[in-house]
Amino acid sequence: MTHLQKLRIQSILRWVSLDFIESCLSPSRTRVWVSGSFHNVQSLRFYSRKTYALSKDSSDSEETLTGNRKIAARISRFAKAEAQSALLEYLHCTRSMQFLDAEHMSRNAPIFLNKLLRRVENETEIRCAIARFLNFHPINEFEPFFESMGLKPAEYSPLLPRDLMFLNDDVMLLENYHVLCNFGVDRMSMGKIYKEATEVFRYDFGVLELKLQAFKEIGLAWTAITKLISLSPHLLIGSNHRDCCKVLEKMKSIGIEYDRIESHIMEGNVYNWSRILELLCLLSNIGFSEEQLEKFICHHLALVFESSGSTTLSLIVLVLKFGITRTEICSMFMQFPPVQVRKFVCNLRQSYHFLVDIDMEVKEIGKIVCSHPVLLGSVSLKKANTLLECLNAGKKRVCNTIKENPEILKGWGLGSKVKPLPSLDEDAKSRMLKTKFLLGLGFAENSNEMKRAQKVFRGKGGELQERFDCFVKAGLTREVVSMMVKLAPQVLNQSKDLIETKIDYLVNVLGYPLSSLVAYPGYISYTIERIKLRLLMYNWLRDHRLAKPDMALSTILATAEAVFVKDYVNRHPKGPRVWEKLKKQVYPQ
Repeated sequence: MTHLQKLRIQSILRWVSLDFIESCLSPSRTRVWVSGSFHNVQSLRFYSRKTYALSKDSSDSEETLTGNRKIAARISRFAKAEAQSALLEYLHCTRSMQFLDAEHMSRNAPIFLNKLLRRVENETEIRCAIARFLNFHPINEFEPFFESMGLKPAEYSPLLPRDLMFLNDDVMLLENYHVLCNFGVDRMSMGKIYKEATEVFRYDFGVLELKLQAFKEIGLAWTAITKLISLSPHLLIGSNHRDCCKVLEKMKSIGIEYDRIESHIMEGNVYNWSRILELLCLLSNIGFSEEQLEKFICHHLALVFESSGSTTLSLIVLVLKFGITRTEICSMFMQFPPVQVRKFVCNLRQSYHFLVDIDMEVKEIGKIVCSHPVLLGSVSLKKANTLLECLNAGKKRVCNTIKENPEILKGWGLGSKVKPLPSLDEDAKSRMLKTKFLLGLGFAENSNEMKRAQKVFRGKGGELQERFDCFVKAGLTREVVSMMVKLAPQVLNQSKDLIETKIDYLVNVLGYPLSSLVAYPGYISYTIERIKLRLLMYNWLRDHRLAKPDMALSTILATAEAVFVKDYVNRHPKGPRVWEKLKKQVYPQ
């Protein structure tokens, strides 16, 4: 008996035994669940007496679920079933692969199946012909394996090992493949993981399981974990999984659920989770309370994940260079406009360059950036030359206009119609009114004192008198108010309503005498929130005999926040807790 005859007899016996086993099992219409997949498949018939040829009519084609299966439209369903059965038998029986692996490969590698069918396109017994071909021509099993993972030939060709043909020879590949399958990762999505994070399939025994277990320990459902891994396979590389778990735990601690985070994780992006964690810690240290941080992140979660938080970090560094305080940074983020942080930073830099181009003093630029960061980051200003032409004004006049009213920048953005500035006659009239007002207070004409006051004043000349009158109506004499203006001209930069509100709060709420304004007129320049917070904390310290009962307003308000906390708040063990509680009352956002 020749060697060829022996092989044929062995092949026939194998077919018969398989046919017998199948007949003892469930009927052919029984459905089988495939591990790691959500597809229902019919049990295969390992042997058939019928013969089928390739169909030339596309009407016999069937629709498939994935794009790379469109090639199957040219294969008749009967020929396809025969080819799948032959490949399954070869992989499971001849190559000793696990049944579920072999079954998945045979059903989800249509391009590879088409290549096999072309080899036997002139045969009548397709299944027998393919089985005979496979027995004498071993295949590179990595090709159908990678295709069944969702990869196209152009994607997996560079990934094929050069020195291996049989899957069972790559022990770690199959081990980690099965770990992912058992964890619930869809087999068809594993190609993306292999392509973007090949190292995952080279891990030693138990390493991948520990990484996956770390996600379960923070309370994530396995469906959420598999989706997270599918979107961002790099999580399984190095220590990324630990940093990601810390980020998710931090988010969870402030009330942000995973579903919100998932919507901001973009497929294909590689996230630097350690940098995201660094940003969250920085925001906490800046001065955000937990409620404020939760509200901010809920409304602007993209700021955390955009460029892995690096753009937001660069924004914080940028505004810090201009001298902005922590409180002002918190305020900026709480008022953050609905734009990408990258666009916000770009607008802020563009606004800075515009102010430089119109020759504004560095000190004045810093003041505007610190007081109006949200405004500068929200508007895309036109080029300086274009604006100067539209405004029909020189650089010096534009500078003065911005200093008096920075809000005017809102109307100078791209796409807006910019009107020329009012005629010089109106400006001259405003300057004349300012000069007249100052002369009436006793300033010497053209003196350095008058020039300094004119630079400090904001608004039109006609508004100064009504602001001045607010202090007189409150009960101060004109002489006293004039002296206050000479000492601190900026007290007249506040609007009439603000001045009245702050005087009322000082006298009727805090119980300070009106004469306190004479001793410290700078009180008017602070925001009402800062005044409330500082004085409420001072009252608490005074009640606990930790502060002098007659401490000056200037000491309470003018001291930097870090110094105030260190020198006064920390005098009592409960001081920091009371400080944070008062902050929440004053800044309820």
